[in-house]
Amino acid sequence: MGLRTDQKVEKVNAKELSYSQFVEKYLVQNQPVILTGLMEDWRACKEWVSPNGLPNFQFLSTHFGNSKVQVADCGVREFTDQKRLEMSVSEFIEQWVDLCSSREPCNEEGDGKSLLYLKDWHFVKEYPEYSAYETPLFFSDDWLNIYLDKYRMHTDPDSYQEKNEISCSDYRFVYMGAKGTWTPLHADVFRSYSWSANVCGKKKWFFLSPDQHHLVFDQYMKNSVYNIFEDVSDQKFPGFQKAVWWSCTQEQNEIIFVPSGWYHQVHNLEDTISINHNWFNGYNISWVVSLKLWDLLLRDYNEAKDLIEDIKDICDDFEGLCQRNLAANTGMNFYDFFVFMVRFALANLYQLFRYAEGNKNPSFSLSQRVQHMVFNLKSIESIALKMKSVSLCKNQGIPSISFKEISEDHSFVEMCVALEETSIEIYGQHGVSSDVKPTSLKNYFDFPHSRICTPKDLVLLIDYALKKLAIDPDRS
Repeated sequence: MGLRTDQKVEKVNAKELSYSQFVEKYLVQNQPVILTGLMEDWRACKEWVSPNGLPNFQFLSTHFGNSKVQVADCGVREFTDQKRLEMSVSEFIEQWVDLCSSREPCNEEGDGKSLLYLKDWHFVKEYPEYSAYETPLFFSDDWLNIYLDKYRMHTDPDSYQEKNEISCSDYRFVYMGAKGTWTPLHADVFRSYSWSANVCGKKKWFFLSPDQHHLVFDQYMKNSVYNIFEDVSDQKFPGFQKAVWWSCTQEQNEIIFVPSGWYHQVHNLEDTISINHNWFNGYNISWVVSLKLWDLLLRDYNEAKDLIEDIKDICDDFEGLCQRNLAANTGMNFYDFFVFMVRFALANLYQLFRYAEGNKNPSFSLSQRVQHMVFNLKSIESIALKMKSVSLCKNQGIPSISFKEISEDHSFVEMCVALEETSIEIYGQHGVSSDVKPTSLKNYFDFPHSRICTPKDLVLLIDYALKKLAIDPDRS
């Protein structure tokens, strides 16, 4: 029996779509969509593609050939993913060119045997001056990469590994693969959104919505289907045949938006180069989708804790061990997540106070830009309220952030600037006075506490600041 592909992904001309329409129709609804009309001016689309529409192998090898990259062997499974190899870009392209000269036809999905697929190349970090593309406006409210441009997500020297794939320096990637290469069924890291732009080539996507995830897992909800085109065992995965899949073909110069928490499997129908970002923001970090980042962390934490429960009585720092395992497996732990949330709350509050200072209109709180910042703060507050119930947050050792220290933190100031530039790009200045001088962060807050030490402190700070600004979050 074949897949039930009853749902088709919508294709939209992005030039006829406003940012608010994209948010309302796709971010809030958590729906996939293909966007056209966004890539015409990209440098990558001109220099990485030959006149015949195929990858420009010579250009890529000449300019970027010395880069060391991770390459997946699509024919070899290793645990829940494909086996990874390390090689230079020039070595990878040499094998790709050899394949092109001797390839045999493959079916639409491609069996992927003995095919190499370059994945997760941190191109922007490695070549920051090249400017291969510009992130489309729809995806610019990107907390994950803005944060990672200034901070590491996880910094504990006992568990941080510089080359650990999950301890990424950023989540901006280039993918390159021959016809027939593919990616197994998966949901993206942190249950983030992602977007994928085809610089050249064609991809076939198969999506499964979050409310059907249980259908591709075993009865214990531990293991999922690896390849939806294999002979999937009815005994191991009894619900698989009931799954209703969304499908689409993504053409060259099209961008696909992958919603939060959707499982997907992807096949390259032609030699393909794509640019991919993982990202999240206030819409998928809290209550909007069923699989939230905090819920993912909590689930992974409980699983990590259960696996080592038998050594609890003989371990001097059992909780610390659980957190180190959580960071190694998920990419962050509770401590990392708390610091992340505090920094973003303060950055949004800084923007909000600056905006209020430069805008004398008494109805400023009704502007789209202010509504967006308040939404971000309420999203963070909802997570902090959930974190209050976790006993870990009452223990000593959770990081604290002081207003004085963060106001003198150059990385934090740069992160605030990046967020403000993004906000202006989306919403415009809207009456902010250009002569407002950046005031020290600590001057904006006369909050009774000098440090944020617990999720409760964070909740109190957000409520205090909104009241000080006379903003009713239920009306914004």
